[in-house]
Amino acid sequence: MGQTTNRHIAQSFRSDAMPIKDVPPDNTVIFRGDGEPHTTSTMLQRLIEFDQEFTLEEDSYSLGGNVEQLEKKCAEMLGKETAVFMPTGTLANHLAIRKLCGVKPRAIVQEQSHLYNDSGDCVTQLSSINLVPLAKGCPYFTLEALKAAVEQAETGRVVNPVGAVMVESPVRRQSGKIMPFDEMKAVTDYCRDKQIGSHLDGARLYMMSGATGILPVDYAALFDTVYVSLYKYFGAPFGAILAGTAEFTDGLYHARRMFGGGLASANFAAALALQGIDGFEERFNCAMAQATALFGKINALKGINIEPFEHGSNIFPLKLASDVDSKHFVKVLEEHSVSVSSPDGDHSRRIMLTVNPTILRQDIQSLCFAFERAIEKSQK
Repeated sequence: MGQTTNRHIAQSFRSDAMPIKDVPPDNTVIFRGDGEPHTTSTMLQRLIEFDQEFTLEEDSYSLGGNVEQLEKKCAEMLGKETAVFMPTGTLANHLAIRKLCGVKPRAIVQEQSHLYNDSGDCVTQLSSINLVPLAKGCPYFTLEALKAAVEQAETGRVVNPVGAVMVESPVRRQSGKIMPFDEMKAVTDYCRDKQIGSHLDGARLYMMSGATGILPVDYAALFDTVYVSLYKYFGAPFGAILAGTAEFTDGLYHARRMFGGGLASANFAAALALQGIDGFEERFNCAMAQATALFGKINALKGINIEPFEHGSNIFPLKLASDVDSKHFVKVLEEHSVSVSSPDGDHSRRIMLTVNPTILRQDIQSLCFAFERAIEKSQK
């Protein structure tokens, strides 16, 4: 790669756009986030390595090149006919619902979903589709609740049928809790019988798969369309994949561009995602297995307990006894190259641990020793 190309890449990945500015040493286990942290420098290095091994191939406003390679790779991974690159998950979810609804401008979502809470009513304002929220304060809705909402839409004084049903799983607002597979299947079977489109917001699909042992392709098979994030754990700086049938994705790039999503030079993000995808599923499954073994050993210690959430994924609440200084506990862990979040808001004795591949940087014995020393040094 020439100096000009490297300079353009450096300008594209400004440090102020990175969520983590300083990456700890390579042996630090970071119980935050779904993937490994990256800086501008590490991304640039990875791009250079990708170019040397596979070659960076330019796209034309997100068409062709490495973007097309990524779309084909992800479609294959998810068991779908085709896939389309999107700059954000918000746009992926929006365009999925927009196209699935067609002339039926009503869609059912979880009240706790990202699309309902964090997207400024984009689907309603920009596509005139009314979002009907179910399961207030809960990670998922039941088939019975869905049936009731559909019946209400079809039997009202003014008929307003449902065109799409979206399921987000895991739900980050609910500490990564998931919709059980059997419930998902019941919901999507019902949608299929009623000729209602079904969409999976699977931004963190691979976290859910690692927790349940159910393959991502088996989750995706339940739904007409599925979205997966490229930056949460595959190492891209941004981006999403929306996969479905060839009929569904045909011409979808026109809608993408209409909404301002036809990015130039998207091959940088696509290349990093292609690199991060390679072997990720195996690494994350190993990380979950190591976490299970580690947490079992930690639970044998006094003053600390780690238990999974019911229907949880890769987030685990760690609870400390009343005689343990939680702030000092965090500090001692840092001395042993283990980084955790601060105590959880109103719960001064609870720390949320998010499992990701960084747990593989140290062996179980070293990690268990770190937690043991942190407890011993933090007891009042």
